Amino acid sequence: MKQHVPQSCVTTDHPDHALLSTIAAEITARAGGAEALGKNFAAMLRACVDDVIMTPKTGRRSYEELEKTEKTYIGTRVEIELRALLDLPKGRLDCVIRGHDVDIKNTMGGNWMIPTEAVDAPCILVAADEARALCYLGLIVAKRAYLTQGQNKDAKRTVSAEGFTHILWLLRDHPYPPNFWRTVPADTVARIFRGRAGNHRMAALFREIQNRPIARAVVEAVAQQHDFMRRIRSDGGKGTRDHLAHEGLLLLSGHYDAPLIAALDLQPCTHGEFISYRPTKQSEIDLAVAHGFTIGGLLL
Repeated sequence: MKQHVPQSCVTTDHPDHALLSTIAAEITARAGGAEALGKNFAAMLRACVDDVIMTPKTGRRSYEELEKTEKTYIGTRVEIELRALLDLPKGRLDCVIRGHDVDIKNTMGGNWMIPTEAVDAPCILVAADEARALCYLGLIVAKRAYLTQGQNKDAKRTVSAEGFTHILWLLRDHPYPPNFWRTVPADTVARIFRGRAGNHRMAALFREIQNRPIARAVVEAVAQQHDFMRRIRSDGGKGTRDHLAHEGLLLLSGHYDAPLIAALDLQPCTHGEFISYRPTKQSEIDLAVAHGFTIGGLLL
């Protein structure tokens, strides 16, 4: 996306304001409010991209490594997932909002391709900036005056520089979770996925990446097991938590171990995140004891 997205001119006296503000209000309400929209939209977008990159299966770690057809599919996936997130019916275009046919366009670059059938129709504009970890959600009525004169072989046009000012933003420069694997050195990724069994890979994940919250989706992708949550908990000496305990590492759940995470002054974890930590001070060991943790098979 552009480094500097222009301010919207869609105010109360703008000809598109009534229509776009009505659609915006419906989207926000269906999402459960502005805060929920920002959180769930960003997570949905991240999942759409990561599910196509498929790091655990392909070894790829970034959007740039995808094939052209895979990049195109992300747009289709975003359309499907956004419609599901907002529980929107499909219409002549991608969805129907308050009786209006609305098209959904996605880009991983700096602009959107508007097809002829969407001209003069309201459009939901979605964008993800992988490099800057930002995402965008906007609305525009795709009038010809807002589009470029030039078109591609499919007669699709892009939003012009002037057209950008006619976008009503629901989310602009909004935080977007970075691709986890993009933040991990390649040699570390290789060591994590070297293990043949899910337990071995999960243990390697938390051994290699300590003191940092790791999302459930990342753990699930590494484990490649249906019962990975059983393995991440103490499992009669066979689980990932048990193996790491023998190495002096605590594997903590943001859902079950939040008090200990806070007491150890670690980064806060959501209910769906995990963090590993190696206690080194007696005070930390005492805290772990108080919460019933064991290391080396013995109570600390």
